[in-house]
Amino acid sequence: MKTTVFLLVFTAFTLCITSCKKEVKEQTRMERVMAVHDELMPKMSTIGKLSSALEPKIDTTATGATYKVAKDSLVHAYDFMMEWMKDFGDKFDSEEILEGKALTPEKEALLLEQEEKVQQMKDMMLGSIANAEALLAKEN
Repeated sequence: MKTTVFLLVFTAFTLCITSCKKEVKEQTRMERVMAVHDELMPKMSTIGKLSSALEPKIDTTATGATYKVAKDSLVHAYDFMMEWMKDFGDKFDSEEILEGKALTPEKEALLLEQEEKVQQMKDMMLGSIANAEALLAKEN
């Protein structure tokens, strides 16, 4: 009896694990790229706010120069994002981006490059934001 109950529970558990794994869809490269983009978009307003907070602190002193470097880093990250979005939109159409339309081998190669760029952009944006926030937090 105990063996039968064990086998039933084990079988049910195995079936559950197997079916759960089938339901989890692996993200495509396009979905991964767009997920990073979607994660970063709200940070654009953060960059604007931080740039505005740093601007009045920029002067000719060494401390002022540090604020300028931080602001320039934010502006560079913002510009990188804007350029990336334009470039991405020029290379891929809405069906490829939003509807999962199959990509040619050439576009697959382009998408791989874009995936690398979007990761660079993420590092740049998050790094510049963290640096600016740390500088501004020192004042408080």
